[in-house]
Amino acid sequence: MAAPPEALVERVLAGDPRAIARAISVVEDAGSTDPAGAALVGVLHPHSGRAYVVGVTGVPGGGKSTLVDQLIATVRAAGQRVAVLAVDPTSPFSGGAVLGDRVRMNRHAGDSGVFVRSMATRGHLGGLARTTGDAVLVLDAAGFDVVLIETVGVGQDEVEVAQTADATVVVLVPGTGDDVQAMKAGIMEIADVFVANKADREGIDRLVQSIEAALSLQPAAEGAWTPPVLKTEATTGAGVAQLWDTLGRFRDRSEALRAERRHARSLTRVRALAGELLFARLEQALPAGAFEQAAADVAARRRDPYRAARDLAGQLV
Repeated sequence: MAAPPEALVERVLAGDPRAIARAISVVEDAGSTDPAGAALVGVLHPHSGRAYVVGVTGVPGGGKSTLVDQLIATVRAAGQRVAVLAVDPTSPFSGGAVLGDRVRMNRHAGDSGVFVRSMATRGHLGGLARTTGDAVLVLDAAGFDVVLIETVGVGQDEVEVAQTADATVVVLVPGTGDDVQAMKAGIMEIADVFVANKADREGIDRLVQSIEAALSLQPAAEGAWTPPVLKTEATTGAGVAQLWDTLGRFRDRSEALRAERRHARSLTRVRALAGELLFARLEQALPAGAFEQAAADVAARRRDPYRAARDLAGQLV
């Protein structure tokens, strides 16, 4: 496997924003069988592992982007460097992110301690781009203290953010049925902190009560972290400092949990990559049109889908 350009690696490690953007493009465009992305990740990986990765998710229209914008200002006021990965919907025409890199956070564009990048979901149902983890690694190696991942906001499928972040913030707002959404098991289980945003709206107290009531029904080990429910007004910044303080307390208290999550994240990533590589080998081993023929057999009821898949996979043995 060819080594990545030495100059690119050195510039990424030095925090050069142009090099960081280029490196993210390399890992974003490279597939699991592309040596360019794999080589770059291989060189940068030993330099990563220090950044605090925070996922911000929730339903569309909850004010996540505005909240992230306020978090950037709060983190910078504390003297830390912060990067943002905004995972946006995929354009059906170009395959790229629909929303631009700095449309929502352009007030930080001139700050060398802030890096904002949009990534397309590329049709991935969970809302996270397949290469988001690799992009986080690039930013981590580049020396950012905090990496914020803002997800596209497609509802309960956003549970995948918890597999990438050290801490997960779930943003809900009153008046959109979020009291019901918060009851759903997936959302309840991924949140380390709940944010009831747009606290000036009617129904905010009812939303907070609904979340707290649902939390009270969740089994919890003695001394375990109970996700707090915080009120914020992202447009004014009210409550954002408290949110960041809470995330700091979670990080300090949950180092063992953080290590456990990183192990689970690594296991998931290795399994996924191994699966992609095996599938690539299978495609190379099969004659042209093998998948199409199997699909035709299944559609015509000549074979069931399990048998067709076994027949295909068996050709790797």
